[in-house]
Amino acid sequence: MNQLFFGDNLEVLQKHIADESVDLVYLDPPFNSKRDYNVIFKERTGALAASQITAFEDSWHWTEDAELTFNALKTSAYSDIAVLIEQFQKVLGKHNDVTAYLVMMTPRLIELRRVLKPTGSLYLHCDPTVSHYLKMILDAIFGAKNFRNEIIWQRTNVHSDSKTWSKVSDTIFFYTESDRFAWNAIYTPHSDEYLKSKYRHADPDGRVYRLDNMTSPNPRPNMMYEWKGHASPPAGWRYSKETMAKLEAEGRIWYPDSKSKRPQLKRYLDEMQGTLTGNVWTDILPINSQAEERMGYATQKPEPLLERIIKASSNEGDVVLDPFCGCGTAVAVAHGLKRKWIGIDITHLAIGLIKFRLKGLGAEEDKDYEVIGEPKDAASASSLAESKKLKDKYQFQYWAVSKIGGFPMGGENKKGSDQGMDGYIPFLDGPKNSVQRAIIQVKSGANIGVSEIRDLIGVVQREKAAMGFYICNAKPTKDMLEEAAHGGVFESESWGKFPRIQIRTVEQLFAGKNFEFPKQAVTGLKAAPKAEKGKQEEML
Repeated sequence: MNQLFFGDNLEVLQKHIADESVDLVYLDPPFNSKRDYNVIFKERTGALAASQITAFEDSWHWTEDAELTFNALKTSAYSDIAVLIEQFQKVLGKHNDVTAYLVMMTPRLIELRRVLKPTGSLYLHCDPTVSHYLKMILDAIFGAKNFRNEIIWQRTNVHSDSKTWSKVSDTIFFYTESDRFAWNAIYTPHSDEYLKSKYRHADPDGRVYRLDNMTSPNPRPNMMYEWKGHASPPAGWRYSKETMAKLEAEGRIWYPDSKSKRPQLKRYLDEMQGTLTGNVWTDILPINSQAEERMGYATQKPEPLLERIIKASSNEGDVVLDPFCGCGTAVAVAHGLKRKWIGIDITHLAIGLIKFRLKGLGAEEDKDYEVIGEPKDAASASSLAESKKLKDKYQFQYWAVSKIGGFPMGGENKKGSDQGMDGYIPFLDGPKNSVQRAIIQVKSGANIGVSEIRDLIGVVQREKAAMGFYICNAKPTKDMLEEAAHGGVFESESWGKFPRIQIRTVEQLFAGKNFEFPKQAVTGLKAAPKAEKGKQEEML
């Protein structure tokens, strides 16, 4: 079964992912290159927050965890990489965000190589802030001979206010475990300019073609013969007499108006796959504000980008792993292309977003995939709510929203006022299938009261929402239940009447007492790419 893990990816890789079990790894580890370089390279010592990733806060810091990881690396089988990082520290400074990032990434990359099959591939997505340092570490782990490509993706247009060369590209490093790896060449449609310049001829039936040279590039004495009155080229023909006769019979040879000129081969446009894709990608647009696949996730990558990578370096039934899966683009695309997948993220915000996204693709939890690391009962949910180990105080909220199939609100909304909304559930209602929303509020503490229900009613009215759902970890008071009952009803044109304001405890949710609302959900996400039929694995 496909697997979605909540937790630190290093721990998940070490405990749950077997050796040589993955065909393709794609990772987009966050690093905040938008900060001032003086800040990135500033010495950071002392008891700071632990070196881990949190959604929308792409930062790594040199802390006790980084120091312990570095010391462990020195005594490992990859101690030579520790020497390499020590040299980086001499140049960049010992205790800063860049060196912390490299130290914390190294054991993860080592684990990712361990889980790759001998025919597997890895794509690491980064930007120029640390790409050159990562390249050297990847060379040390995978071997320089297994570096295949540096892909440049133009992720945005030129910024008119840039004071230097406008920063418009990301880097994607492509490595393999060996020289025998899965590869399916990717072609893109020919440009209009190419078609106009090359495909300038047509048969009487309108079939378009271009002309190609039929002479041999190297001397071939056995191919030196006269053909239809045309003398042999100096090095001979590219094809034998038998092949030339076959091409002649098929009408694939173009003859010039003079015997002093040479015949040429007709290459028909309708038989061409397109232009073979190179390592500079300018044809994949970034996520814009109107994109159907947009999840509101700051570092979200477009589906066509992952579709290209997954199609090129895997086949149906292969296992795709994304250890920093964020809002789940790699997971969603892999699912649509009939690959098996493993996703890992350290925030319940990401897990909730991915579950929401998979729901829109028709994937059901516990049927099409399993979630590992989430609370499985009220006691473990309470532990999550009370945990001081988690650095993000909103983890319980993110989990609770995803528990009822909602869309979590996070990131920038959480940096300031959330305006009384921890999430929402969109649904369709009425003959015209208009989109309605149920606002979700989550309270993890024991100190709850009737004022919070009144606030929820106000938010529902302000947002012009259909309903309001309140999730709490403690038992609601009698006043809270009465206030919710006074909230009125939402009358669905298609599904009947529902209480407008509803309260559920976590214990009730685990017992199966869910919120009541029209169960005709919407996702706002377009369909994932479809798998190609008949595609066979090719090995180099």
